[in-house]
Amino acid sequence: MQHELIAPALNQAPEGEPLRVKDIATALRVDTTTIYREITAGRLDAYRVGSGRGTFRVSRAAFTQYLTDRGIPTSELAVTL
Repeated sequence: MQHELIAPALNQAPEGEPLRVKDIATALRVDTTTIYREITAGRLDAYRVGSGRGTFRVSRAAFTQYLTDRGIPTSELAVTL
């Protein structure tokens, strides 16, 4: 299923690659702080990439599961899954 993207989401990770926190925030139209809170609380599965503090990545499957668990329709998103 193909979804139309809003302008900020056009620079997202290529299809099939994990999503960055910024991509998810853009898709849900929330601040990145909200996404970090969801990850920290364990509601959104993510893994850390890089040394030191690194950065988080979220698999598209984990993001899809997060949406399903909360009843958020993927048609409302600004990214393709």
